[in-house]
Amino acid sequence: MTLHSIRESKTYAHVVPFAAFLILNLLMQVANESGLEWAHPDAPWWREWPEQWMYPLQTILIAGLLGFFWKHYDFKPARGLLLATVLGIVGIGLWILPTHLFDVLGYTEDNVGFLEHLGLMPRRDGFNPSELEVEFGAIGVWTSTIFRFLRAVVIVSLVEEIFWRGFLMRFIIDPDGNYWKKPFGEFHWKSYLIVTACFMGIHAPVDYVGAFFFGSLMYFLAVKTKSLTACVLMHAVANLIMGMYALQFGKYGLW
Repeated sequence: MTLHSIRESKTYAHVVPFAAFLILNLLMQVANESGLEWAHPDAPWWREWPEQWMYPLQTILIAGLLGFFWKHYDFKPARGLLLATVLGIVGIGLWILPTHLFDVLGYTEDNVGFLEHLGLMPRRDGFNPSELEVEFGAIGVWTSTIFRFLRAVVIVSLVEEIFWRGFLMRFIIDPDGNYWKKPFGEFHWKSYLIVTACFMGIHAPVDYVGAFFFGSLMYFLAVKTKSLTACVLMHAVANLIMGMYALQFGKYGLW
């Protein structure tokens, strides 16, 4: 198989960027667990906060893959954009609500009990751009923040919607036939259940409830609008709001 044949494959175009994104996530996790991450005052910044350079590198690499396959992505018709924006706000609101209630209702990790499984957790440990301020000043913070938003709002939205809605919804309906003949957004209970379950599965257990509601709303949007553009926009709006909320309230574990 040549590079040209890979580039000409519509299936590879929809699957490879998503697979590469997940593989890079796994490699980052393995590297950190193997000793790359070193939480120590004497550690250089790239070992104390390895995600600060891993995420930008991942963003650049996946952007390159998307560009390599770009001709295969059909963003027309670009309709339902207002509905996509509204559902993005509603969907991420439902996702964020449990951790917000954790603070509002005065829970602690010791007394939250079974509500932990509904997402009621503090979510304060995670990617914090301000960690680079001592090392690099405001430039470091802004660079880290910009790359983090590029990853969440642009790369994740494109990669996931191209795969979940652009490929997997079709594939599940007709895996043994020419699934590319299936129109975008065709409804089928089997594809709804499997795609939504898989979407939940790539997130942490604390996010399962939020991912279920968000994935269900996204499936509805795909069926309603028959527009990949609308799905990407909904995901982008949601991730933009989540990032802003995480920074504003110190909920770095959300993103």
